[in-house]
Amino acid sequence: MAETEYSLPRPAFDSPVKLLVAVAPFYRDIADNLISGAAAEIEATGATHETVEVPGALELPAAIGMAERLSNFDGYVALGCVIRGETTHYETVCNDSSRGLMLLGLQGLCIGNGILTVENRAQAEARADPERMNKGAGAAAAALHLIALARKWGGRREGVGFKPAAEEYRIAGELKDTPKA
Repeated sequence: MAETEYSLPRPAFDSPVKLLVAVAPFYRDIADNLISGAAAEIEATGATHETVEVPGALELPAAIGMAERLSNFDGYVALGCVIRGETTHYETVCNDSSRGLMLLGLQGLCIGNGILTVENRAQAEARADPERMNKGAGAAAAALHLIALARKWGGRREGVGFKPAAEEYRIAGELKDTPKA
């Protein structure tokens, strides 16, 4: 009995959506296929995107974190490929890049993780195949769905927790910038 894969319908948006596609192009041909899949999925919803390259998969969370602080993207797509080698570096790169993206997601960023973590090149080629299962497209779809959820639940927020009632705040009982005698 063959397994059937289910995909959510594409989300629709009332206002423009802009995504950052951050890619680690260590395996250029694989990365190019992932980018093509992500771009096609993003454009199919009417959204726009910008693509940036970083040296490797470990730099993807840092680049996305910087973009969140310094730019105006609604969501992010992380793309890259890590193929198992002869050392434990594979586990470090896979685990830490994934953990970094997950931590950003838990902070409220809308991220689709399209970093392939595979045993060999054939597996990478299959997962980046534009005619079959393109994980770049899947990562873009994930980011778009998270953006739709964020907008459904009230959009972006300024933060959570205590906020001072005014511009002034007290440190150890004294007002900020109060001259000392």
